[in-house]
Amino acid sequence: MKVVITDEALSDISSITKFIKKNNPPRAISFALELRDACRQLGNSPSAFAALSDYPESGIRRRPYGSYVILYRITDTTVEILHIFHGAQDYESILFRQE
Repeated sequence: MKVVITDEALSDISSITKFIKKNNPPRAISFALELRDACRQLGNSPSAFAALSDYPESGIRRRPYGSYVILYRITDTTVEILHIFHGAQDYESILFRQE
């Protein structure tokens, strides 16, 4: 299945890379490549990870990768990577803000 990384997720990867680069520049680059690869691998088995338990109707799934989580949605033809957050962040409140 085709994997599409949204602009938001690309921005997340960039922010993560900049954060890691402060202390370990070589690792920042290798980790960014690993994150992208983990995203691409979701095309092989997109249903391998569960939907967010508190918001199953959203169709958003959560794939852990180290200390991070890759949030994605499966459509008829693609796996859409929505965001990548540090696992300690309250990403559900960011994604599902009550306005």
